[in-house]
Amino acid sequence: MSALQSSAPLVLGIETSCDETAVGIVRGRTLLANIISSSVEEHARFGGVVPEIASRAHLEAMQSVIAQALATAGVNLADLDAIGVTAGPGLIGALLVGTSAASGLALGLNKPLYGVNHLSSHLAVDVLSDESELKPAIGLLVSGGHSSIIELSDPAKQARVLGATIDDAAGEAFDKIARILELDFPGGPAIDRLAKSGNPHAIEFPRGLAESDYNFSFSGLKTAVSRYLQKSPEVHRADLAASFQEAVVDVLLSKALAACRATGIERLIIAGGVAANSRLRAVAVERCALAGIELRTPPIALCTDNGAMVAAMTSLAVSAGVAPSAVGLEAKSTVPLTEPTWR
Repeated sequence: MSALQSSAPLVLGIETSCDETAVGIVRGRTLLANIISSSVEEHARFGGVVPEIASRAHLEAMQSVIAQALATAGVNLADLDAIGVTAGPGLIGALLVGTSAASGLALGLNKPLYGVNHLSSHLAVDVLSDESELKPAIGLLVSGGHSSIIELSDPAKQARVLGATIDDAAGEAFDKIARILELDFPGGPAIDRLAKSGNPHAIEFPRGLAESDYNFSFSGLKTAVSRYLQKSPEVHRADLAASFQEAVVDVLLSKALAACRATGIERLIIAGGVAANSRLRAVAVERCALAGIELRTPPIALCTDNGAMVAAMTSLAVSAGVAPSAVGLEAKSTVPLTEPTWR
């Protein structure tokens, strides 16, 4: 009996939605390899990701990253049961590199191909670090361009979006404030480092849409921080960074826990690049413990974009009996969270 017929398919996942060329290999819920080649240093001097540079970097790195992943996992291409690839959302040129590579592998190996949602994959990676079922759960997805609260019922087939960002996402706000403070790119890790020596309660910044539904707005917070710095240029930068970070963390967790209470779901999964933020992780532990909510956060290495999350999402889809995608599947720069996979 092949692994595809069993409950533990051997899956290779390719991620190229932005500036990481990443390949992961999983067997069921066991991570065998997670190789990442990042082009972030090539984008740093521009203060943001340049799509053309990202696409060319993916082309240059793809073959070697696949080879490294196979060697690390100790498997051959012929051993694979399925190929998964991020087909959206993301930079369209970057996505096309990944989907083309995955389609070529699937066609050449005669293996099923699964185009998966980048955002859903961030949540699916949880299965690689926790043995219990992923559902039901409330997912707080916080990445570079997305801040969303999702009710997970069947992660491989459907998800219900309870709220999302209506302007700047948390990750975008971190990048923009880091630029104002003349910190390194990407801004999230830079602000996190600076904030460690600051007082998170030194400045009371506004909490956007605090009394509203589950939607997020961080543009007003970004403006408030910028104006504060203009009026008080002598402010201790670490205090400003810590106070800004505290405002973001407060809003994210307040809304996520409110969703848990409203739905009666006692499990919260925090995923995405911003889930690596040390203050978010620490405060989440405290607040979830007080609320009696089970908290699940992926290891930091699996928070940012990676191939393991794509392989995990594909493994869930295979095990759930989801039909594979067509070889040559369409890449989409935008796609809703309600479409975990598509043909």
